[in-house]
Amino acid sequence: MELTKYDEAVDSALQALHDEGRYRTFIDIKREKGHFPNAVWTDEDGRERPVTVWCGNDYLGMGQHPEVLAAMHEAIDAVGAGSGGTRNISGTTSYHAALEAEIADLHGKEAGLVFTSAYIANEATLSTLPRIFRDLVIVSDELNHASMIEGIRHGNCEKHIFRHNDLDHLREILSGITPGRPIVIAFESVYSMDGDFGPIAEICDLADEFGALTYIDEVHAVGMYGPRGGGVTEQLGIAHRIDIINGTFAKAFGVMGGYVTASARLVDAIRSYAPGFIFTTSLPPAVAAAATASVRHLKVNQGLRDLQQERARHLKMRLRAIGLPFIDHGTHIVPVHVGDPVKCKMLSDLLLEEHGVYVQPINFPTVPRGTERLRFTPSPVHSLSMIDDLVTALNGLWLRCALNHAELTG
Repeated sequence: MELTKYDEAVDSALQALHDEGRYRTFIDIKREKGHFPNAVWTDEDGRERPVTVWCGNDYLGMGQHPEVLAAMHEAIDAVGAGSGGTRNISGTTSYHAALEAEIADLHGKEAGLVFTSAYIANEATLSTLPRIFRDLVIVSDELNHASMIEGIRHGNCEKHIFRHNDLDHLREILSGITPGRPIVIAFESVYSMDGDFGPIAEICDLADEFGALTYIDEVHAVGMYGPRGGGVTEQLGIAHRIDIINGTFAKAFGVMGGYVTASARLVDAIRSYAPGFIFTTSLPPAVAAAATASVRHLKVNQGLRDLQQERARHLKMRLRAIGLPFIDHGTHIVPVHVGDPVKCKMLSDLLLEEHGVYVQPINFPTVPRGTERLRFTPSPVHSLSMIDDLVTALNGLWLRCALNHAELTG
Protein backbone atom coordinates (compact mmCIF):
# COMPACT_ATOMS: atom_id res chain seq x y z
CA MET A 1 0.00 0.00 0.00
CA GLU A 2 1.32 3.41 -0.93
CA LEU A 3 2.43 5.57 1.96
CA THR A 4 0.56 8.81 2.46
CA LYS A 5 2.19 12.04 3.56
CA TYR A 6 0.88 11.29 7.05
CA ASP A 7 2.51 7.86 7.13
CA GLU A 8 5.78 9.38 5.95
CA ALA A 9 5.63 12.02 8.67
CA VAL A 10 5.09 9.34 11.33
CA ASP A 11 7.95 7.23 9.96
CA SER A 12 10.24 10.26 9.89
CA ALA A 13 9.45 11.13 13.50
CA LEU A 14 10.13 7.58 14.67
CA GLN A 15 13.32 7.29 12.62
CA ALA A 16 14.65 10.47 14.23
CA LEU A 17 14.39 8.76 17.62
CA HIS A 18 16.22 5.69 16.31
CA ASP A 19 18.95 7.85 14.77
CA GLU A 20 19.55 9.62 18.10
CA GLY A 21 19.65 6.33 19.99
CA ARG A 22 16.72 7.28 22.21
CA TYR A 23 13.88 5.20 20.77
CA ARG A 24 12.17 3.61 23.75
CA THR A 25 10.98 0.02 23.93
CA PHE A 26 8.68 -1.62 26.45
CA ILE A 27 10.06 -4.53 28.45
CA ASP A 28 7.29 -7.04 29.15
CA ILE A 29 7.69 -8.23 32.74
CA LYS A 30 5.50 -9.99 35.27
CA ARG A 31 6.33 -9.31 38.88
CA GLU A 32 6.25 -12.32 41.17
CA LYS A 33 3.89 -11.80 44.10
CA GLY A 34 5.80 -12.09 47.35
CA HIS A 35 9.17 -12.28 45.58
CA PHE A 36 9.77 -8.73 44.34
CA PRO A 37 12.23 -7.53 42.96
CA ASN A 38 12.23 -10.85 41.08
CA ALA A 39 10.15 -10.86 37.92
CA VAL A 40 9.67 -12.83 34.71
CA TRP A 41 10.61 -11.18 31.42
CA THR A 42 9.02 -12.33 28.16
CA ASP A 43 11.67 -11.66 25.49
CA GLU A 44 11.13 -10.96 21.80
CA ASP A 45 11.12 -14.69 21.03
CA GLY A 46 8.37 -15.33 23.56
CA ARG A 47 10.69 -17.00 26.08
CA GLU A 48 10.14 -16.38 29.77
CA ARG A 49 13.34 -15.46 31.60
CA PRO A 50 14.00 -14.50 35.23
CA VAL A 51 15.10 -10.91 35.89
CA THR A 52 15.73 -8.61 38.83
CA VAL A 53 14.00 -5.24 38.63
CA TRP A 54 16.40 -2.39 39.44
CA CYS A 55 14.52 0.64 38.09
CA GLY A 56 11.11 0.38 39.71
CA ASN A 57 9.42 3.17 41.63
CA ASP A 58 7.89 0.77 44.16
CA TYR A 59 10.70 1.96 46.41
CA LEU A 60 9.76 -0.05 49.51
CA GLY A 61 8.07 -3.06 47.93
CA MET A 62 4.69 -2.02 49.34
CA GLY A 63 2.97 -3.15 46.15
CA GLN A 64 3.56 -6.68 47.45
CA HIS A 65 2.77 -6.06 51.12
CA PRO A 66 0.15 -8.42 52.64
CA GLU A 67 -1.77 -5.60 54.36
CA VAL A 68 -2.06 -3.67 51.09
CA LEU A 69 -3.19 -6.72 49.13
CA ALA A 70 -5.69 -7.72 51.82
CA ALA A 71 -7.25 -4.25 51.80
CA MET A 72 -7.60 -4.37 48.03
CA HIS A 73 -9.18 -7.83 48.06
CA GLU A 74 -11.59 -6.82 50.82
CA ALA A 75 -12.75 -3.75 48.91
CA ILE A 76 -13.24 -5.67 45.66
CA ASP A 77 -15.30 -8.29 47.47
CA ALA A 78 -17.36 -5.59 49.18
CA VAL A 79 -18.11 -3.14 46.35
CA GLY A 80 -16.76 -4.53 43.07
CA ALA A 81 -14.22 -3.20 40.58
CA GLY A 82 -14.85 0.34 39.37
CA SER A 83 -15.99 3.51 41.12
CA GLY A 84 -18.87 4.07 38.73
CA GLY A 85 -18.32 7.72 37.95
CA THR A 86 -16.58 10.98 38.58
CA ARG A 87 -16.24 12.26 42.13
CA ASN A 88 -19.21 14.58 41.54
CA ILE A 89 -21.43 11.91 40.01
CA SER A 90 -21.57 8.71 42.09
CA GLY A 91 -17.79 8.20 42.20
CA THR A 92 -17.15 9.35 45.78
CA THR A 93 -17.11 6.47 48.27
CA SER A 94 -16.14 5.96 51.88
CA TYR A 95 -12.82 4.60 50.57
CA HIS A 96 -11.99 7.91 48.89
CA ALA A 97 -13.00 9.89 51.96
CA ALA A 98 -10.84 7.70 54.20
CA LEU A 99 -7.84 8.09 51.90
CA GLU A 100 -8.16 11.88 51.78
CA ALA A 101 -8.39 12.03 55.57
CA GLU A 102 -5.29 9.85 55.80
CA ILE A 103 -3.15 12.05 53.59
CA ALA A 104 -4.33 15.24 55.26
CA ASP A 105 -3.23 13.74 58.57
CA LEU A 106 0.06 12.56 57.05
CA HIS A 107 1.03 16.11 56.11
CA GLY A 108 -0.67 17.95 58.96
CA LYS A 109 -3.10 19.71 56.62
CA GLU A 110 -6.80 20.42 56.93
CA ALA A 111 -7.80 18.55 53.79
CA GLY A 112 -6.63 16.34 50.95
CA LEU A 113 -7.80 15.74 47.41
CA VAL A 114 -7.15 12.49 45.53
CA PHE A 115 -6.54 12.34 41.77
CA THR A 116 -5.98 9.43 39.39
CA SER A 117 -2.24 10.18 39.28
CA ALA A 118 0.27 12.64 40.70
CA TYR A 119 0.79 13.90 37.14
CA ILE A 120 -2.88 14.85 36.93
CA ALA A 121 -2.77 16.28 40.45
CA ASN A 122 0.10 18.59 39.48
CA GLU A 123 -1.28 19.56 36.09
CA ALA A 124 -4.82 20.13 37.32
CA THR A 125 -3.88 22.06 40.44
CA LEU A 126 -1.22 24.33 38.93
CA SER A 127 -3.40 25.12 35.92
CA THR A 128 -6.32 25.95 38.23
CA LEU A 129 -4.53 28.25 40.67
CA PRO A 130 -4.61 31.19 38.19
CA ARG A 131 -8.41 30.84 38.13
CA ILE A 132 -8.48 31.18 41.88
CA PHE A 133 -5.86 33.92 42.30
CA ARG A 134 -6.30 36.73 39.80
CA ASP A 135 -3.11 38.18 38.30
CA LEU A 136 -1.08 35.23 39.66
CA VAL A 137 2.64 34.82 38.98
CA ILE A 138 4.13 31.31 39.22
CA VAL A 139 7.87 31.00 39.79
CA SER A 140 9.15 27.51 38.98
CA ASP A 141 12.42 25.59 39.38
CA GLU A 142 13.86 24.77 35.95
CA LEU A 143 14.07 21.04 36.75
CA ASN A 144 10.48 20.64 37.89
CA HIS A 145 8.64 17.59 36.60
CA ALA A 146 6.88 17.68 33.23
CA SER A 147 3.50 17.57 34.97
CA MET A 148 4.29 20.80 36.82
CA ILE A 149 5.55 22.44 33.64
CA GLU A 150 2.36 21.45 31.78
CA GLY A 151 0.15 22.68 34.60
CA ILE A 152 1.89 26.05 34.69
CA ARG A 153 1.72 26.33 30.90
CA HIS A 154 -1.99 25.50 30.82
CA GLY A 155 -2.68 28.06 33.54
CA ASN A 156 -1.88 30.86 31.06
CA CYS A 157 -0.55 33.15 33.76
CA GLU A 158 2.72 35.01 34.06
CA LYS A 159 5.54 32.61 34.87
CA HIS A 160 9.25 32.77 35.59
CA ILE A 161 11.82 29.97 35.73
CA PHE A 162 14.66 30.08 38.24
CA ARG A 163 17.88 28.13 37.85
CA HIS A 164 17.80 24.82 39.65
CA ASN A 165 18.05 25.30 43.42
CA ASP A 166 19.54 28.79 42.83
CA LEU A 167 18.25 30.90 45.70
CA ASP A 168 19.95 34.08 44.47
CA HIS A 169 18.22 33.77 41.10
CA LEU A 170 14.91 33.06 42.82
CA ARG A 171 15.33 36.19 44.95
CA GLU A 172 16.16 38.23 41.86
CA ILE A 173 12.95 37.09 40.15
CA LEU A 174 10.78 37.68 43.22
CA SER A 175 12.27 41.15 43.65
CA GLY A 176 11.16 42.05 40.12
CA ILE A 177 7.50 41.17 40.66
CA THR A 178 5.18 44.07 41.47
CA PRO A 179 4.53 44.06 45.24
CA GLY A 180 1.07 42.85 46.16
CA ARG A 181 0.62 40.46 43.25
CA PRO A 182 -0.15 36.85 44.25
CA ILE A 183 2.85 34.53 43.78
CA VAL A 184 3.27 30.77 43.90
CA ILE A 185 6.75 29.25 44.13
CA ALA A 186 6.69 25.72 42.68
CA PHE A 187 9.50 23.25 43.38
CA GLU A 188 10.28 19.68 44.44
CA SER A 189 11.70 18.07 47.55
CA VAL A 190 13.59 15.27 45.77
CA TYR A 191 14.45 15.64 42.09
CA SER A 192 14.22 12.15 40.69
CA MET A 193 16.80 12.18 37.91
CA ASP A 194 19.80 13.47 39.92
CA GLY A 195 18.46 12.44 43.30
CA ASP A 196 19.13 15.84 44.89
CA PHE A 197 17.13 17.76 47.49
CA GLY A 198 15.51 21.14 47.04
CA PRO A 199 16.47 23.90 49.55
CA ILE A 200 13.02 23.82 51.12
CA ALA A 201 13.56 25.91 54.25
CA GLU A 202 15.37 28.63 52.34
CA ILE A 203 12.63 28.79 49.71
CA CYS A 204 10.06 29.09 52.50
CA ASP A 205 12.06 32.00 53.93
CA LEU A 206 11.90 33.77 50.58
CA ALA A 207 8.19 33.01 50.31
CA ASP A 208 7.62 34.62 53.70
CA GLU A 209 9.68 37.64 52.72
CA PHE A 210 7.82 38.22 49.44
CA GLY A 211 4.36 37.09 50.52
CA ALA A 212 4.27 34.05 48.23
CA LEU A 213 2.55 30.69 48.52
CA THR A 214 4.65 27.53 48.34
CA TYR A 215 3.82 24.48 46.19
CA ILE A 216 6.02 21.41 46.63
CA ASP A 217 6.10 18.10 44.78
CA GLU A 218 6.98 15.37 47.32
CA VAL A 219 6.31 12.51 44.90
CA HIS A 220 9.70 10.84 45.32
CA ALA A 221 9.81 11.48 49.06
CA VAL A 222 6.44 10.53 50.55
CA GLY A 223 6.72 7.24 52.39
CA MET A 224 10.51 7.51 52.17
CA TYR A 225 11.40 10.33 54.56
CA GLY A 226 10.12 11.64 57.86
CA PRO A 227 9.13 9.70 61.00
CA ARG A 228 5.73 8.85 59.48
CA GLY A 229 6.65 8.96 55.80
CA GLY A 230 5.39 12.49 55.27
CA GLY A 231 8.36 13.33 53.08
CA VAL A 232 11.30 15.68 53.38
CA THR A 233 9.09 18.48 54.68
CA GLU A 234 8.11 16.27 57.62
CA GLN A 235 11.70 15.14 58.14
CA LEU A 236 12.76 18.78 58.40
CA GLY A 237 9.77 19.68 60.57
CA ILE A 238 8.55 22.36 58.16
CA ALA A 239 5.48 20.85 56.47
CA HIS A 240 3.41 23.59 58.12
CA ARG A 241 5.36 26.16 56.08
CA ILE A 242 4.25 24.60 52.77
CA ASP A 243 0.87 25.73 51.45
CA ILE A 244 0.25 22.93 48.94
CA ILE A 245 1.90 19.49 49.03
CA ASN A 246 1.65 17.14 46.06
CA GLY A 247 2.29 13.43 46.46
CA THR A 248 1.70 10.02 44.95
CA PHE A 249 0.55 6.55 45.95
CA ALA A 250 2.38 4.99 43.00
CA LYS A 251 5.93 5.01 44.33
CA ALA A 252 6.85 4.34 47.96
CA PHE A 253 3.23 3.47 48.75
CA GLY A 254 3.23 0.88 45.95
CA VAL A 255 -0.25 1.42 44.49
CA MET A 256 -1.42 4.23 42.15
CA GLY A 257 -3.00 7.67 42.24
CA GLY A 258 -1.92 11.13 43.32
CA TYR A 259 -3.06 13.91 45.60
CA VAL A 260 -2.66 17.41 46.95
CA THR A 261 -3.08 18.56 50.54
CA ALA A 262 -3.67 22.11 51.71
CA SER A 263 -6.10 24.23 53.73
CA ALA A 264 -9.73 23.15 53.59
CA ARG A 265 -10.78 26.30 51.69
CA LEU A 266 -8.02 25.92 49.09
CA VAL A 267 -8.75 22.22 48.54
CA ASP A 268 -12.43 23.10 48.18
CA ALA A 269 -11.60 25.68 45.51
CA ILE A 270 -9.35 23.27 43.58
CA ARG A 271 -12.04 20.58 43.78
CA SER A 272 -14.63 23.01 42.47
CA TYR A 273 -12.62 24.52 39.60
CA ALA A 274 -10.10 21.94 38.30
CA PRO A 275 -11.29 20.23 35.08
CA GLY A 276 -8.72 17.47 35.62
CA PHE A 277 -10.56 16.56 38.80
CA ILE A 278 -14.15 17.32 37.85
CA PHE A 279 -14.27 15.37 34.57
CA THR A 280 -12.21 12.28 35.48
CA THR A 281 -13.60 8.98 36.74
CA SER A 282 -12.41 8.48 40.29
CA LEU A 283 -9.98 5.80 41.44
CA PRO A 284 -11.47 2.33 41.90
CA PRO A 285 -12.43 1.84 45.56
CA ALA A 286 -10.06 -1.14 45.81
CA VAL A 287 -7.13 1.07 44.77
CA ALA A 288 -8.12 3.72 47.30
CA ALA A 289 -8.39 1.06 50.00
CA ALA A 290 -4.95 -0.34 49.15
CA ALA A 291 -3.40 3.13 49.18
CA THR A 292 -4.97 3.87 52.56
CA ALA A 293 -3.58 0.65 54.00
CA SER A 294 -0.12 1.45 52.67
CA VAL A 295 -0.10 5.00 54.06
CA ARG A 296 -1.28 3.75 57.45
CA HIS A 297 1.37 1.03 57.55
CA LEU A 298 4.25 3.34 56.70
CA LYS A 299 3.13 5.91 59.26
CA VAL A 300 4.08 3.51 62.06
CA ASN A 301 6.76 1.31 60.48
CA GLN A 302 10.18 2.90 60.13
CA GLY A 303 12.04 -0.34 59.40
CA LEU A 304 11.51 -0.37 55.64
CA ARG A 305 12.75 3.22 55.32
CA ASP A 306 15.88 2.45 57.33
CA LEU A 307 16.65 -0.70 55.37
CA GLN A 308 16.14 1.05 52.04
CA GLN A 309 18.64 3.75 52.98
CA GLU A 310 21.12 1.08 54.06
CA ARG A 311 20.78 -0.69 50.71
CA ALA A 312 21.29 2.59 48.83
CA ARG A 313 24.44 3.31 50.86
CA HIS A 314 25.79 -0.17 50.12
CA LEU A 315 25.23 0.20 46.38
CA LYS A 316 26.97 3.59 46.38
CA MET A 317 29.87 2.16 48.35
CA ARG A 318 30.34 -0.68 45.85
CA LEU A 319 30.10 1.69 42.86
CA ARG A 320 32.61 4.05 44.46
CA ALA A 321 35.01 1.17 45.08
CA ILE A 322 35.24 0.33 41.37
CA GLY A 323 35.21 3.96 40.22
CA LEU A 324 31.96 4.08 38.27
CA PRO A 325 30.61 7.64 37.78
CA PHE A 326 27.45 8.04 39.82
CA ILE A 327 25.65 10.99 41.36
CA ASP A 328 25.31 11.01 45.15
CA HIS A 329 23.21 13.67 46.84
CA GLY A 330 22.36 11.49 49.82
CA THR A 331 18.95 10.34 48.61
CA HIS A 332 17.66 6.86 47.80
CA ILE A 333 18.12 7.37 44.03
CA VAL A 334 21.40 6.21 42.45
CA PRO A 335 21.96 7.57 38.91
CA VAL A 336 24.97 6.09 37.10
CA HIS A 337 26.21 8.54 34.48
CA VAL A 338 26.80 7.24 30.94
CA GLY A 339 26.64 10.41 28.84
CA ASP A 340 25.83 8.77 25.52
CA PRO A 341 22.34 7.63 24.43
CA VAL A 342 23.54 4.75 22.26
CA LYS A 343 25.86 3.33 24.90
CA CYS A 344 23.25 3.88 27.58
CA LYS A 345 20.78 1.74 25.62
CA MET A 346 23.54 -0.78 24.90
CA LEU A 347 24.34 -1.14 28.59
CA SER A 348 20.67 -1.57 29.43
CA ASP A 349 20.23 -4.26 26.76
CA LEU A 350 23.36 -6.18 27.77
CA LEU A 351 22.45 -6.09 31.46
CA LEU A 352 19.07 -7.57 30.63
CA GLU A 353 20.20 -10.14 28.05
CA GLU A 354 23.32 -11.40 29.78
CA HIS A 355 22.74 -10.79 33.47
CA GLY A 356 18.98 -10.68 34.01
CA VAL A 357 19.25 -7.11 35.33
CA TYR A 358 16.37 -4.87 34.27
CA VAL A 359 17.18 -1.14 34.29
CA GLN A 360 15.85 1.27 31.69
CA PRO A 361 18.09 3.88 30.01
CA ILE A 362 17.20 7.47 30.88
CA ASN A 363 17.68 9.68 27.82
CA PHE A 364 16.54 13.04 26.45
CA PRO A 365 13.98 14.59 26.96
CA THR A 366 13.78 13.16 30.49
CA VAL A 367 17.34 14.40 31.08
CA PRO A 368 19.47 16.86 29.04
CA ARG A 369 21.50 15.48 26.14
CA GLY A 370 24.94 14.40 27.25
CA THR A 371 23.72 13.37 30.72
CA GLU A 372 22.17 10.02 29.76
CA ARG A 373 22.19 7.58 32.66
CA LEU A 374 21.04 4.35 34.22
CA ARG A 375 18.90 5.14 37.26
CA PHE A 376 18.98 2.52 40.00
CA THR A 377 16.47 2.39 42.84
CA PRO A 378 17.64 -0.11 45.45
CA SER A 379 14.88 -1.24 47.80
CA PRO A 380 14.72 -3.08 51.13
CA VAL A 381 14.05 -6.30 49.21
CA HIS A 382 17.22 -6.07 47.11
CA SER A 383 19.69 -8.31 48.91
CA LEU A 384 23.37 -7.53 49.37
CA SER A 385 24.22 -10.38 47.00
CA MET A 386 21.94 -8.84 44.35
CA ILE A 387 23.83 -5.56 44.73
CA ASP A 388 27.19 -7.31 44.41
CA ASP A 389 26.03 -9.17 41.29
CA LEU A 390 24.79 -5.92 39.77
CA VAL A 391 28.05 -4.06 40.38
CA THR A 392 30.12 -6.94 39.01
CA ALA A 393 28.01 -7.00 35.83
CA LEU A 394 28.21 -3.23 35.45
CA ASN A 395 31.97 -3.20 35.86
CA GLY A 396 32.51 -5.76 33.11
CA LEU A 397 30.11 -4.12 30.67
CA TRP A 398 31.56 -0.68 31.35
CA LEU A 399 34.85 -1.82 29.85
CA ARG A 400 33.15 -3.49 26.89
CA CYS A 401 31.33 -0.27 26.09
CA ALA A 402 34.58 1.72 26.30
CA LEU A 403 33.32 4.04 29.03
CA ASN A 404 35.48 5.92 31.50
CA HIS A 405 35.78 5.14 35.19
CA ALA A 406 35.48 8.53 36.89
CA GLU A 407 33.27 9.23 39.87
CA LEU A 408 30.80 12.08 39.85
CA THR A 409 30.39 13.90 43.11
CA GLY A 410 26.97 15.32 42.41
